[in-house]
Amino acid sequence: MNRGRLLVGTSGFAYPAWAPLFYPAGTRADGLLGEYSARLPAVELNNTFYQQPRPERVAAWLDATPPDFRFVVKAQRGGSLRAFGSAAQETVDWLTGPYRAFGLRLGCVLYRVPREIVRDDARLAALLAVWPADLPLTLEFQHPSWHDDEVFEQLRARRAALCATDLDETEAPDLRRTADHVYLRLRRTSYTAKEVSGWADRLEAFLSDGTDCYVFFRHDEQGESAHRAIALRALLAEPVTS
Repeated sequence: MNRGRLLVGTSGFAYPAWAPLFYPAGTRADGLLGEYSARLPAVELNNTFYQQPRPERVAAWLDATPPDFRFVVKAQRGGSLRAFGSAAQETVDWLTGPYRAFGLRLGCVLYRVPREIVRDDARLAALLAVWPADLPLTLEFQHPSWHDDEVFEQLRARRAALCATDLDETEAPDLRRTADHVYLRLRRTSYTAKEVSGWADRLEAFLSDGTDCYVFFRHDEQGESAHRAIALRALLAEPVTS
């Protein structure tokens, strides 16, 4: 069995303040993604949450990165809320259309269900029923009512991944495989080397079973999170090229 791929990175990359800790001093704005992709294999895009990506912007991102680099698109917040209801069919078509410009470089779509939306199985079923089967989907449920075995079974039936989110104010989440990939957001303010190693141990079971794992550290001011991503990659035998 082939080993799963560790697709680790950070939430966003366009942070000039990460120089010189992560980016070389003097790196121009249009060179940040190229520098990022030379050291990490994936990124969770932030700006797609606020606006749909334009074709020319997607083309520039693709040109700046190697062929094996993967993009995770955060679903645009207004459209994703509209699609989580009676307008699922027409809104999902609008929402996902621009994502096809990524082609095979699209790792998955991260669909965030905000905390104010409590569990509603009918709304979830409506979304899953019309979501394109060829666009890998990950759902992040922020209200705890969603974290239930019946919901997980709905996701498995449609091969949609459950996002595990590690926050300062909560206990470390379980990792559950409900799709072809596992998805983890490491959102604590900071992580010790021991904590990063602990997550590496938990991820190893999935990687050794052939499951791709998407793991993203939160943005910080200086770029320490990017170095934590590199450290996690090294622990899991994913060499960094430079």
